[in-house]
Amino acid sequence: MGRIRIKKGDEVMVVTGADKGKTGRVLEVLPSSGKVLVEGVNVRQRAWRRGVNPNLPDGGIHDKTLPIDVSNVMILDPESGEPTRIGVRYQIDADGNRRRIRFAKISGKDIPEQF
Repeated sequence: MGRIRIKKGDEVMVVTGADKGKTGRVLEVLPSSGKVLVEGVNVRQRAWRRGVNPNLPDGGIHDKTLPIDVSNVMILDPESGEPTRIGVRYQIDADGNRRRIRFAKISGKDIPEQF
């Protein structure tokens, strides 16, 4: 599997699967499995028994966001808001270092870095 170009904090749209058309912010990238966690997408209910989870001492049913494959999401173009592919170009900064910059293939605009 190649390098994952989607980063934590990016705004993405689900393009295939049960949640097709939903948008959300990337909460976490799991490069070893090629998956991402997207806010509000692929949310399932999980039943916890009493005393099993220290964060939920009384147990109960709670929502949990499950990861989806990175190939099922596309980043949103910063200009048009449509799903787009990601390109990479390199730019020399003032210090002479080479910086990797992601850009939207549709508009050519740089994708801002999220911190």
